Amino acid sequence: MKVVVAILALAAVAHASDANPIEKVLQMLGDLQGKITSEGTAAQKVYDEFAEFCEDRSRNVGFEIKTGKQEVKDLNAAIQKEAATQESLNAQIEELSSAIATDEADLSAATAIRAKENTAFKAEEKDLTDVIGTLERAIGILEKEMAKTGSASMMQLQSASTVAQALSVMVEAHSVTSDDAVKLTALVQSQSSEEDASDSLGAPAAAVYKGKSGGIIDTMQNLFEKAEAQLEEARKTENKANQAYQMLAASLKDEIKYADADLNKAKKALGAAAEAQATAEGDLAVTTKDLDTDVSTLATLHQDCMKGAEDFEAETKSRGEELKALSTAKQIISEMSAGAADQSYGLEQVSFLQSSLTSGVDLANFEAVRFVRDLAHRQNSPALAQLATRMAQAIRSGSQSGGDPFGKVKELIKNMIEKLLSDAQADATEHAFCTKEMAETEAKKAEKEATIEKLSTSADSMTAKSNKLKEQVAELQKQLASLAGSGAEADRIRSEEKAAYDANSAEMEKGIEGVKLALKVLNDYYSKDDKSHSSADGAGGGIIGLLEVCESDFTKGLAEMTATERTAVAEYEQLSQANAIEKATKEQDEKYKTKESKGLDKSTSETNSDKATTQQELDAVLAYYKGLKGRCVAKAETHSERVARREAEVAGLKEALSILEGEAVLLQKTAKHTLRGRAF
Repeated sequence: MKVVVAILALAAVAHASDANPIEKVLQMLGDLQGKITSEGTAAQKVYDEFAEFCEDRSRNVGFEIKTGKQEVKDLNAAIQKEAATQESLNAQIEELSSAIATDEADLSAATAIRAKENTAFKAEEKDLTDVIGTLERAIGILEKEMAKTGSASMMQLQSASTVAQALSVMVEAHSVTSDDAVKLTALVQSQSSEEDASDSLGAPAAAVYKGKSGGIIDTMQNLFEKAEAQLEEARKTENKANQAYQMLAASLKDEIKYADADLNKAKKALGAAAEAQATAEGDLAVTTKDLDTDVSTLATLHQDCMKGAEDFEAETKSRGEELKALSTAKQIISEMSAGAADQSYGLEQVSFLQSSLTSGVDLANFEAVRFVRDLAHRQNSPALAQLATRMAQAIRSGSQSGGDPFGKVKELIKNMIEKLLSDAQADATEHAFCTKEMAETEAKKAEKEATIEKLSTSADSMTAKSNKLKEQVAELQKQLASLAGSGAEADRIRSEEKAAYDANSAEMEKGIEGVKLALKVLNDYYSKDDKSHSSADGAGGGIIGLLEVCESDFTKGLAEMTATERTAVAEYEQLSQANAIEKATKEQDEKYKTKESKGLDKSTSETNSDKATTQQELDAVLAYYKGLKGRCVAKAETHSERVARREAEVAGLKEALSILEGEAVLLQKTAKHTLRGRAF
């Protein structure tokens, strides 16, 4: 018995490398199935990485698109704001330029008028100075001639009946030049015309000069005093006109100075706003270009990823079809080629061998049975253990009944191989289903989670921006309130300044008018010649001089007060204009920010609604995913482990078939040898 078992073992080893062609085909089919399955596993890994790349890239590009849209929106708002600022500044510049031009024109006109007035005054002053000098010389000559009693000149003067005749006498005596005589004659004639325009030239003076040696001197003295009074009045008028011009010029120059400063400031602000707008427009062009590129990239990415998914699905389907074809071929070969293989490569004297060895060999202990039993132990497979038991039972029952135990055992092993292959095909189909469904479900889950995350981020971002805008609106409202308060304070101060100016200027004008009246009274009195007592002309003259100084001081004070008031008015108007521009700008800013904040709140509400809807969809996906994991993941043995185990089992069963074939051949040879021994 031990010798037979040893021979069977040696035969099994020899037969392991000498499989028949059908078995070789089956082995090649099994190897190809394993290769295709391995390729599918590798392809699944590559696709998983590709899908993860698509998801990450899509999420990142989507975020970049969202950021780019927000930047475009912010840049458009900044451009509109800078454009509005430029429009406001252009209006301010135009207004300031117009005001400066008007003030410069007024200053130029006032300067021209002042120059004309000064020229006229100088001409009048020269004429009056010449007249006064002429009168002084004439009076001096007359007084000298009158002092010469009995002289021919004196007699001629006394006989003169008119000023013209007296002057003619003085010219003949070479006492007065002919030019001075002409001037004095014209002056006397003009004076006479003013007193009585109806009388003939020189007629009223005839009675005055006739028989009166001092009449011509009195006439000349009267003309001298009037000329001096006229000269003094002209000088006062010139002084007042010059002071008024200086006040007006100072006021206009101040207004031009302040307006120039405001104009320069507005131009600088205009340049800054234009630069900011140009910068924003440049940034907008770049951002828009990047945004278009991102949108195009996202569209291309979606197309590529969809095509990759479709290609993978087609490859997976084709691979499954190939595995199914291989499995079908194996099944057909196993079922339909077994008989032919037995006839071509099998044993024809198995029955005789079995009958000859029934009494001496324990077929239940054949190497094939032990091999399957050991394989079942190594793989921890109840099915193989059960197969080993059934193989042993088939061999024992076949030996006892005289049947073909090897055929039954082969049938059992082939059926087990087919069952394992069928289970492998079903498991591969299930694995493909699980892989596809798990990938799609995880993709949907990741997509929904990413969408929720993006919606949450968007909602949080919009809420934060809305809160920031509300804070800015509150700050703007606070600034507007402060601006209104400062404007009201400026109005109050201006009102108080105006009231003080009105009261003080009225007092100054009243004081000036009082001084003028006092000067008129004093001048009228001290200029009289027929005073009845010895008046204090010196003291009166001092008082008059002091009053003139007071008049000048009052006039100067009123001018300064007026200039201060004009400056205050200009500053108040400038401040009011600046406050109005700032108020309009802030109110517009508040309006835009409030509108944008409300829009963000609405968008946030819509985003939260979308988030809730997406969360419901995610909950449904998670529920399906949970059931899918229970079906595909929650197993004691992974798909790869099952594939490896089945491949080992199939390979082991194939090897058991080879061992069985070797045992059959060895038994056949042993039987032939026994028969030949019996024949001998």
